[in-house]
Amino acid sequence: MSVTVRIPTQLRPLTAGAGEVEIEALTVREAIDVLDRDHPGMRARLLDEQGTLRRFVNLFVADEDVRFLQGLDTGLPAGTTLSIIPAVAGG
Repeated sequence: MSVTVRIPTQLRPLTAGAGEVEIEALTVREAIDVLDRDHPGMRARLLDEQGTLRRFVNLFVADEDVRFLQGLDTGLPAGTTLSIIPAVAGG
């Protein structure tokens, strides 16, 4: 299924500056695999050594945080948007 992935500014050097990329993936995990295949280094920025989502990275399918869905196994309906949102410290 074709999905749009929104890329934050910090990761755009991996996508040649693109703020969005179109990929084919059925789950969030598969989307990360495709992103890493097409844009090497992406997986290491999103997942830790155990393959779990890094604490400072948030992934949203539409407006839902995948941590409150099925995590990396969350399905990606055709035409949906997966947003990568880094956690920001502030006060």
